[in-house]
Amino acid sequence: MLLNDRVCVITGAASARGIGKATARLFATYGARIAVLDLDAGQAEEAARDIGPGHIGLACNVTDRAACDRAAEEIVARLGRIDVLVNNAGITQPLKIMEIAPENYDAVTDVNLRGTLYMSQAVIPGMRGQGSGAIVCMSSVSAQRGGGIFGGPHYSAAKGGVLGLAKAMARELGPDGIRVNSVTPGLIQTDITGGKLTPELKVEIAKGIPLGRLGVADDVAKACLFLASDLSAYITGAVIDVNGGMLIH
Repeated sequence: MLLNDRVCVITGAASARGIGKATARLFATYGARIAVLDLDAGQAEEAARDIGPGHIGLACNVTDRAACDRAAEEIVARLGRIDVLVNNAGITQPLKIMEIAPENYDAVTDVNLRGTLYMSQAVIPGMRGQGSGAIVCMSSVSAQRGGGIFGGPHYSAAKGGVLGLAKAMARELGPDGIRVNSVTPGLIQTDITGGKLTPELKVEIAKGIPLGRLGVADDVAKACLFLASDLSAYITGAVIDVNGGMLIH
């Protein structure tokens, strides 16, 4: 199996209709042992139980470096190692440029960008020690096309930062056997977008997507599976678009 006995950590993975939960579930079907990380310990544990036996759920605020380190240490203590990290945790805010207050900027960049850095820093020493690892960073088509979806300019900036950070990590960590790649989802139907997408709006948006439909969480999860597995053994520093052709560049 593609991920047989590999320990995969997925941040922000407790939301029932989210990309993180879909990724965790898919990875598990391919043999992985999953560590679900989310802000609420109870929800993380429930998500892990829902995926199946042998998986764990832990509370972790990815904007807190010490919390990330503690989570990584507990995962290693309970599951033995960490082979894959999916930096999925993120938030968005539908604000215009002049509406972005300091607290808005801090919240969005902290979770999306700082969280990616901190959680990566927490798992890198162990991956270096074993000489292997795969890190998948969740960016967005908003970073590539300059917003225009649901997130504001600060969301685009944070997700653009994720792309730059991932590429820099890929360059630095390649000699250690650690691959780092990014996924850029387009408009995906999740809990974050669910309340904003009316049936009429879905039809209108789909007209501008060559594949003729909006994405679902499993579409993104499958790209993450490719990047986490040995199918992408010679790929690092790459960006995989999952947008149905919404942006072709």
